[in-house]
Amino acid sequence: MYATSPPVTPAPSPPPARTSSSRGTALVLAACAVLAVAVVASIALGARDISPPEVVRILLHPDGGYNSHVLWTERIPRTLLGLTVGAALGASGLMMQALTMNPLADPGILGIEQGAAMFVVLGILFLDITGVTGYFWLALAGAAFTSTLVYLIGTRTNAGSSTLGLVLAGVALAAVMSSLITLLVVRDEAVYAHLRFWSMGQLTGRGAVLDDILPFAVAGLLLALPFGRTLNVLSMGEDAARGLGVRVERSQLLGAAVAVLLCAAATAAVGPVAFVGLVAAHCARMLAGADHRWALPLSMACGAILLIGADIAGRLVLDRGEIQVGVMTAVVGTPFFVWLARRRNLVRV
Repeated sequence: MYATSPPVTPAPSPPPARTSSSRGTALVLAACAVLAVAVVASIALGARDISPPEVVRILLHPDGGYNSHVLWTERIPRTLLGLTVGAALGASGLMMQALTMNPLADPGILGIEQGAAMFVVLGILFLDITGVTGYFWLALAGAAFTSTLVYLIGTRTNAGSSTLGLVLAGVALAAVMSSLITLLVVRDEAVYAHLRFWSMGQLTGRGAVLDDILPFAVAGLLLALPFGRTLNVLSMGEDAARGLGVRVERSQLLGAAVAVLLCAAATAAVGPVAFVGLVAAHCARMLAGADHRWALPLSMACGAILLIGADIAGRLVLDRGEIQVGVMTAVVGTPFFVWLARRRNLVRV
């Protein structure tokens, strides 16, 4: 009689390897969840705190009470504006970094926001333009002019690298334009009173501009989202991109136009807000790597989270009053910029 060996239990098959697509989807969903928490916190927290259950109740069943009035007329428009502007700056920062191959690029650092603000001031002084839609077209012209000037100066400087040259050109132009803005504004009290808060970058009292600026910002974001694949190809170098059938000059021009559009919409809405694009773009790359198909939506979400979080912190840091969001983003962004400049090989563009 032969001994029979016990049946061999087959080893469990290993779980399927996570693809970059599934990982990217999970990261975007996680970022959206964090953004949703930030949105609820922004609506609930302020000079008068409103509990999350009360916020949900008012959102579902608005009434004529004081809390409902505060939410629907002040906090919800302010939060939606912060979400829109943060997403626009996040996408703009990532696209500028990818197109220039410069990990330090940002609409504020490169002086593009100051250029947009400069044209807005000139339009108010000499063309008597005061509407937000007019601000947008002025900011768009200023952003396009400044970005072209920064590129021409930065790529022809003897700073040792195009990265450093662009940053030096942007910082220099931003300083010059900030001085010119101050010189022009202080000479006209009416213009100074009109611009003193806008020029600092703030969300306070700016919710009414959301309807005017939303079409431009949404158009820019929708144009940016499918651009990730093109950025991936461009990052391989111009010769390789041409070999893969990409029209390099046209793609670069289109990407730059979308980035400038997003920057102009954000600046026209709330004024210059620095470092949001820089921090958001690098946070997105730390999470998603160099794949711009996922880094772009992640940068939008990170920009919105950063701006809304800075706005919440600005409301709560003082017992009375609040600190403008442009100041709070500078508090976060300046040390990040210094750290990144010292370790710029940490995240590859």
